Amino acid sequence: MTASTPSASLSHADIRTIVIGLSVAMFLSALDQTIIATALPAIAKDLGGFDAISWVASIYLLTATAVIPLYGKFSDIKGRRTALTLGITTFVVGSIGCALAPSMGWLIAARALQGLGGGGLVSLAQTTIADIVAPKERGRYQVYLVSVFLLSSLLGPTLGGLFTQHLHWTMIFWINLPLGLLAFLMSNSALKRLPRHEQQHRLDILGALLLVAATVTLMLGLHDGGNHYSWTSARILWLFAGSAVLWLAFVWRIRTAREPLIPLSVLGNDVVSRGTVAASCGMGAYVGLSIYLPVYFQSARGMSTTESGLALLPLLVGAVVGATIAGQLLGRITHYKRVPIIGLFFGTMGAIVLTLWADRLTLTAFEMVLAVISIGLGTVLPTATVAIQNATEPHQMGTATGTMNFFRQLGAAVTVSIFGALLNASDFTEAALHGGASTPPGSFTPIFAATAIGFIIALIFMLWMKEHPLRSTEHPTGEAMVAG
Repeated sequence: MTASTPSASLSHADIRTIVIGLSVAMFLSALDQTIIATALPAIAKDLGGFDAISWVASIYLLTATAVIPLYGKFSDIKGRRTALTLGITTFVVGSIGCALAPSMGWLIAARALQGLGGGGLVSLAQTTIADIVAPKERGRYQVYLVSVFLLSSLLGPTLGGLFTQHLHWTMIFWINLPLGLLAFLMSNSALKRLPRHEQQHRLDILGALLLVAATVTLMLGLHDGGNHYSWTSARILWLFAGSAVLWLAFVWRIRTAREPLIPLSVLGNDVVSRGTVAASCGMGAYVGLSIYLPVYFQSARGMSTTESGLALLPLLVGAVVGATIAGQLLGRITHYKRVPIIGLFFGTMGAIVLTLWADRLTLTAFEMVLAVISIGLGTVLPTATVAIQNATEPHQMGTATGTMNFFRQLGAAVTVSIFGALLNASDFTEAALHGGASTPPGSFTPIFAATAIGFIIALIFMLWMKEHPLRSTEHPTGEAMVAG
């Protein structure tokens, strides 16, 4: 069949509509990771089950992470429109279940369903943009995706608080219905003309089950370890041992299956493997820092909850600035790797400064260092994503993008657990956070040092990643495609 390209069937207005629709779809998934936090006390008061309240937040992350590669492969088989529609529909159905939940157990189950729908929206958005925009132009569109995460981080807790205080906590779920409908309507009609590859694929069910089981078991251990159970308790050790066995079984499956969930040709691609490690380590360090910095501001700097949130803004806004810089330069310079390499170098230097002198810096100086760190990290994400997609065969685009997002999310979960363990092992105490005791100097040094180590690993793998010239077309010439 003769080749066709997205530009031949999609107008510029269609592309803009798709990108906006995908941004709304991504916003659905990202918002539900942050909007729930301020509503948890009211939820527990209405439904009871205070001992299980942490699962309302964590079960979404757990199921969403586990299914990311499945959406990537499914979209390679059935097309992006079908996969996106499935994700949005599942997410909205889960939201309705959450809003109507009569008990804590029901709510947790509905949140798990929400995660099954929301897990694929991020990687599907990145993959769909790769289908319609050439790699040379793709970097600037990654800025929209990074901005979505920033907006959800800023609006999520605020909206959750407003809805809970002035309306009802169920509104944090009902709002997903109009947003889901908007995302569907804005992208569905144009996506019908999105090119799809003619190669036939099969979904590796056994591989998918092994991957989901290995991921869920690992994240259960990371969630409960150091919180509900000691890291050396039998339960946590059994969870980690079981996860290791399941991961080994998954490795066996991808080496022996006729068409594995994650093909060896994808995992063996130097750009995919090294770019994924760089993005995972950098993003993991960034997420861990963003979660524990408010604790530092409140305990070590004596800030209020509101003040600590405002003090976090340089870290959040800087990532968008860095992504914007990298996105604009991707299509204009030949050696595009230099941007994230320089960014990671200065980000590492910033983390080292905090490791050595955090307690001696004025607040203004501390905020300036945070801005340097976040701008440096922001340059990595669009570069890694575009480089991976540029080096991947079009019929494996969804699989490669899903793989990157899966390991990036998993890396963030692992890093947050490591940061928590480091903080618990320091001289920091819970009483210090609530003003009952002073925080010993250097209590957060391990957190800042771990951030620097994460950035260093990301820098090494970014240097190691091959730099292929970016294509000026959406797909290699002559690729057989069909509309659908």
